[in-house]
Amino acid sequence: MPANEQFTHRLNELLPDIIREFGTPFHIYDEQGIRDTVRSMYLAFAANGITEFRNYYSVKANPNLAVMKIVADASGDALGFDCSSVPELLLSRKIATGDRIMFSSNNTSAEEFEIALADGSSILNIDDISMLDSLTSQQLQSASMVSFRYNPGAERSGDAIIGQPEEAKYGLRKDQLYPAYQHILDKGVSRDKIGIHTMIISNQREKSYMLETVKMMLSIAEEFLSQYQIRFNFINIGGGIGIPYRTNDSSFDLQTFAREAAAELKSFSAKSGYMPRLFMECGRYITGPHGVLVTKVLNRMSKHKEYVGVDACMSSLMRPAMYDAYHHITVLEKNDDSPQEVVDVIGSLCENNDKFAKNRHLPKTDKGDVLIIHDTGAHGHAMGFNYNGRLRPKELLIGVDNKVRMIRRAETYEDYVRTLEV
Repeated sequence: MPANEQFTHRLNELLPDIIREFGTPFHIYDEQGIRDTVRSMYLAFAANGITEFRNYYSVKANPNLAVMKIVADASGDALGFDCSSVPELLLSRKIATGDRIMFSSNNTSAEEFEIALADGSSILNIDDISMLDSLTSQQLQSASMVSFRYNPGAERSGDAIIGQPEEAKYGLRKDQLYPAYQHILDKGVSRDKIGIHTMIISNQREKSYMLETVKMMLSIAEEFLSQYQIRFNFINIGGGIGIPYRTNDSSFDLQTFAREAAAELKSFSAKSGYMPRLFMECGRYITGPHGVLVTKVLNRMSKHKEYVGVDACMSSLMRPAMYDAYHHITVLEKNDDSPQEVVDVIGSLCENNDKFAKNRHLPKTDKGDVLIIHDTGAHGHAMGFNYNGRLRPKELLIGVDNKVRMIRRAETYEDYVRTLEV
């Protein structure tokens, strides 16, 4: 169910006062929900004997320093950050160093690699064998660890977000893996500092798919041990755990997945004499359900369809336009017993796909009513943009003490023109 009951109850009680103080629109996040989700993930693996499990929170999901600090604090030293750009890396270094940061970019420049390895010795996750030409022996040896991203091609299926593996721009083919690892060994990387990574799906709620990925990576680890005497320090199965955006969606069965993944790792250990550490890089699963976009009705319009125009737009949440993604919407102080209507919920961007919902059954709204768009705690504000001169909204946080504070102010016209030189 989008936005758990505890978050919804506390938010609905606080919203009138929050709106009076801060205005709309805004994204607002629930600290308690984020902490609970992080802890439950680590407890699930620890309960099954996988004590060195580590989730590298995907910074691209929500690159707000306040949110990142909560995620890190909730897990103690067990959590890391997965970074796909230099700004994400620099943000992460305000909280973590060394092997708690994984730099996992693609189409990477030599300058980006230099920054990634200049301070803190991040884990270097390399996306393509050609990138090795940009890295010196000294740089490779300075990394905490080095891994390569594997793309299984037609052996596995993907999804609409990442694409099918054989058509995706990410990762090395299987025939490229051994030459890549041999290259870094020849460059002096220690055998105990080598791992392997993959990420072939996003927003997956079926645990069997994720378990197949564990099995796939352990199969490669077994092959590399027997043929090349290479022991992977870790296998990283990527992120991709999904959340139930729709009210009738099932949740990912984390407890069963942790138990079955642990069994696969223990079986591998019994055969191979060692157990690689299990890494993931979930972002959406950690923060996605614990954020909402709050927006107010500006206009009611009747054209060839009925439209509800709100004071947020696609620049605040582009998933519906980019992926035709569904986000649950509720109306403050109204419910299913209220008079209903079928509408498109739209913003003010000069694009016809600037819609948060199409043909959606909602309680009938009037000007000034407040809409709550659920599950924006990941890939919401983070995917914002400034097309049409639209400015991104503020971000707020409900603390564990129920106090609300602003953790990012709204953009202003001055921000929009700050980089211009005329």
